Amino acid sequence: MCPDCEDFAHTVLLLGQLALYADTTGADLDFVDAVSPSLAASLPEPPIGEES
Repeated sequence: MCPDCEDFAHTVLLLGQLALYADTTGADLDFVDAVSPSLAASLPEPPIGEES
């Protein structure tokens, strides 16, 4: 997998895990609110036309 593809996939995975965590009982929503914008902002451009 190309480095950009790996970074993109990992960041998307983290965002998905954070969303799942936010839906759990007792989740710290202040943490979710603090982390999610930064994580979303760190999302690299999607790799287009690159092969592994």
